[in-house]
Amino acid sequence: MQLDLGKINAELGHDAEKLVEWALGLNKKAIVTTNFRPFEAVILHMVAKVQPDTPVIWMDSGYNTVATYRFADEVTKQLQLNLTVYLPKRSRAHQEAVDGPVPALDDPRHAAFTEEVKLEPFTRALRETAPEVWFTALRATDTAVRAQMDPVSINPDGLIKVAPLLHWSSKDLYQYLTAHNLPNNFDYVDPTKGEENRECGLHLAH
Repeated sequence: MQLDLGKINAELGHDAEKLVEWALGLNKKAIVTTNFRPFEAVILHMVAKVQPDTPVIWMDSGYNTVATYRFADEVTKQLQLNLTVYLPKRSRAHQEAVDGPVPALDDPRHAAFTEEVKLEPFTRALRETAPEVWFTALRATDTAVRAQMDPVSINPDGLIKVAPLLHWSSKDLYQYLTAHNLPNNFDYVDPTKGEENRECGLHLAH
């Protein structure tokens, strides 16, 4: 199937719900990834509303906050998500016993840490679920890299990457949560990023 990305992005790139409907209407195997960070309930609700059994993939690093784990359980239950959790091959306790606490961003070991707790689990998830469409909640305001992305793109491996919320503001997201009575979570930390506007590498690799 040949997709006219220019036309799709021009016509649907600023209409998140129609973009979700279009992507699911391709009748290709789809997944949505989440990290249960602030406003994640928006993308999860938007996809589940159209196709409730869409697989939801969470790469749980083991370093999430208590609030994030509780939020994950709450949203999963409320939306009846088809959630699969991918964990690093070593537990947090094992990692810290051998390697110590999370290495600082300028520590040469940080890249290996990121690979172990996020990138390898995601590569494993892609291999096991073999999706053709990938929904992600990334936004243009997150990082400079994401500001250059399009709502719909095709990865080198042919995976169709769909970011319906790319052009949404925090106000847009908040209004959606309120309108649909969805919970939120602001006590979130990603140990692979360290800084709010830093890429962890997942969207650079995929």
